[in-house]
Amino acid sequence: MDDVPPVLQSYINALKTHDVRMVASAVSEDLAFVSLGRTLNKSRFLDMLRALYTAFPDWHYDHSQPEVSEGGIAIKWRQCGTHSGTFAMPGLDPIEATGRTVTSVTDDRPQSTSDNGRTWSQDVNL
Repeated sequence: MDDVPPVLQSYINALKTHDVRMVASAVSEDLAFVSLGRTLNKSRFLDMLRALYTAFPDWHYDHSQPEVSEGGIAIKWRQCGTHSGTFAMPGLDPIEATGRTVTSVTDDRPQSTSDNGRTWSQDVNL
């Protein structure tokens, strides 16, 4: 991972430690997080992470080796956790804990990319 810019490594570490403040410092102000039927700006993305980590305190991230190319850096993510708290995403009805395990494995599309010191995510479905 020698070719991975420090901002992307910081983002990866922040996700793995559930450090939303560090995530905020690693992503651009004009972040667009695209999910099923919704695109979240930076503020809403950070709210989503807070809600996720409250509802899934054991949420775990794993990822492929970053793929460095002239167009940027791509990472394929694998995520999982147990729904043991209330998922209270602003703008949605709260979902009480179910005790179920959720796993999200990405397909062949890159899920995080970094370009010019900015990091963003796309097409992540929880």
